[in-house]
Amino acid sequence: MSLALLDPATLIATFGAIGIFVILFAETGLLVGFFLPGDSLLFTAGLLSSSAAAGAALSLPWVLLAAAGGALVGAQTGYLIGRRAGTALREGSPRPGLLAAMDRSRRLLDRYGHRRAIVLARFIPVVRTVLNPMAGALGTPARVFVRWQVIGGLLWTVGLVLAGYALGNTVPGVDRYLLPVVALIVTVSLLPLAVEIVKRRRGTPEAGR
Repeated sequence: MSLALLDPATLIATFGAIGIFVILFAETGLLVGFFLPGDSLLFTAGLLSSSAAAGAALSLPWVLLAAAGGALVGAQTGYLIGRRAGTALREGSPRPGLLAAMDRSRRLLDRYGHRRAIVLARFIPVVRTVLNPMAGALGTPARVFVRWQVIGGLLWTVGLVLAGYALGNTVPGVDRYLLPVVALIVTVSLLPLAVEIVKRRRGTPEAGR
């Protein structure tokens, strides 16, 4: 896999708003897109739409439209895949990361109910890829899924894009430190998943279960 596929700045510079749509569609709708950098892509796109990026070709309205569109259409596609391939998904995956995400998706749905779980999953890497088809496979009502995936998708995409945009307009020259900023975002976003994988490998039950 080319490292360029995981570099938000390269993706945005190469493909622009269309690339944002495609990447978010793949990450939220197709299980093969679990490795894609959704959080950092959104934040970077917002930052590069701000005054921090001199001569930036990105337009904030187009970034918001592409981000929201990719995330919403992707989630709905994942749900429909789950409805059609439910048995295969319920049996799990040989990949440790995906298997942990499937387990976490089930627990989110059981603990918080479908509405809150669908919203919360948007903010957890890999889980946001897996929960959509899992919701379809586990029989989440279509009306419930559509309503709450739209709410969660808009909170996630618009929130992170505007956070990057605000930082770019507030901190002069922040684009010169884009790499460490993105690295920090990726690290923070992956912490919950890393904890889950460690617990699974050690066989330690989740606290409070």
